[in-house]
Amino acid sequence: QVRLVESGGGLVEAGGSLRLSCAASGPTFGTYVLGWFRPAPATARAFVAAISRNGGSTTYGDSVKGRFTVSRDNTEEMMYLQMNSLKPEDTAVYYCAARSRLAQSTGSSAYDVWGQGTQVTVSS
Repeated sequence: QVRLVESGGGLVEAGGSLRLSCAASGPTFGTYVLGWFRPAPATARAFVAAISRNGGSTTYGDSVKGRFTVSRDNTEEMMYLQMNSLKPEDTAVYYCAARSRLAQSTGSSAYDVWGQGTQVTVSS
């Protein structure tokens, strides 16, 4: 089973950018759909973005569309989340997750493996 470790979080001013990384270890990285989640007032793990196995298809939560970009490098076994035009409401712990089934999903319960999270803080 793949293991996931996030990095790249930190403190940034509103309007700034950060790039989060998710490093995977274990076999068959390319067989997993990957996603990013963060806590929200109504849920512990709100959907941020997801990317298909080969990186050809992506999905975004409404609050981040047009500002965040998810990508992956299956050769390096890495996933990234480029976050631009950050807002104070983007402040959260960001988790990467892996799903062993084919279809992307926006539901946290659909993901099998989770990282420990990385803190992003956006100051106003």
